[in-house]
Amino acid sequence: MAATQEETKKWEKEQKVHSHKLYDLAYRATNQCIQCGYCLPSCPTYMSMGKESASPRGRINLVKMAAEGKIDLSQDLSEPIDLCLGCRACETACPVNVPYGHILESAKDTIKEYEEDTKQSTKAEGLKGILLRQVFTRPGLMRAGGNATWLYQRSGLSNLVGKTNLLSKISEPIGEIEKILPSVEGPGKRVKRGKVLEPYKKKKATVAFFTGCVSEAVLNRTNRLTIELLRHIGCEVHISNKQNCCGALHAHQGYSSISKDLAKENIKAFEETEADYIINNAGGCGAILREYDHLLKDDPDWKKRASRFSAASKDVSAIFVELGPLPFKKEWKGRITYQPSCHLTNVQKVASAPEELLASIPGAEYIEMEKSNECCASGGIYNLIHYEESMKILDKKWDMRRKQQPLLLPLVTQVVCCK
Repeated sequence: MAATQEETKKWEKEQKVHSHKLYDLAYRATNQCIQCGYCLPSCPTYMSMGKESASPRGRINLVKMAAEGKIDLSQDLSEPIDLCLGCRACETACPVNVPYGHILESAKDTIKEYEEDTKQSTKAEGLKGILLRQVFTRPGLMRAGGNATWLYQRSGLSNLVGKTNLLSKISEPIGEIEKILPSVEGPGKRVKRGKVLEPYKKKKATVAFFTGCVSEAVLNRTNRLTIELLRHIGCEVHISNKQNCCGALHAHQGYSSISKDLAKENIKAFEETEADYIINNAGGCGAILREYDHLLKDDPDWKKRASRFSAASKDVSAIFVELGPLPFKKEWKGRITYQPSCHLTNVQKVASAPEELLASIPGAEYIEMEKSNECCASGGIYNLIHYEESMKILDKKWDMRRKQQPLLLPLVTQVVCCK
């Protein structure tokens, strides 16, 4: 249906308002880009799609043009920005330190607000908004979802669904994710919030463990074992009862106001633990925890508190190396390789610690994956909302791995979505 003259005028007015906002948020940062192209070979979407609008350089130029009011936020900028994985490999490659992550999320916020204000959001966007606002921000509801998943697996219903391929018929992305979903531990084994767990040896540090929303729901075994290892290297582990979702998914989807609220909630919760370090075991969560200082830099009441929080935030692999060694009790004979988390490498700047840990396993032979720095294309919920684009990138990576490692070695990764 064609827009009325009144609707067109409203959209034009909103376009100017939001273009000015984008100008204020990101225009100066876009001018840092010298258009050299060093980012191009590091960008998974550019390498897959082969067009300038799918590259960091191209997206930065589009953001600049939108901020100047030369192109439409929704028609011209929305799709190229939405197709970005946000892996931020371009930041690592960039010789002049362009803050691409800041530019990207400024664009996402502005586009989201513009489309909501002009009522251009789709039903799918509306559903995503409900999930982000009402589900991921409620830890109790997420744990209930994890318990339901455990029951689904334990009852045998998952086997029946798998045989009939029912989920794939409803949604191919969800069907594929269900196939690789790990076995969820029962509710009784989930680490209880509000606990302080003593170390198994002389105390070296007091740490607070960030459980994560999805990790606490369906990867509770990984959380439980992470905490056990922390205790084995001399950590007193606090598990805050007041912690919430990290806010990464919200920030990546243009809901920065919710992300900021979650950041404040978590900062307050972890301050009460008085821990030396805040430990996480998921690269994507850890990345935004380390960037709470950036997220709240314009809030005078929270700026310093956010800086302290970010400085204390550490990936678990880094603390294992710092306070280790890990107490191995037997050998594991085999060969193993590793797919790094993009956000762990490119945002948290943790690269060597996971490899050091894998190489230290008695009896294991660690083999570095060729081009391991290339993104797997999962990117939070990217493989749900851009399934075909995601699979093209992943298939290329998987083919490369097969050529390098015909026997397909056991593969270790460090983030929920990469699994």
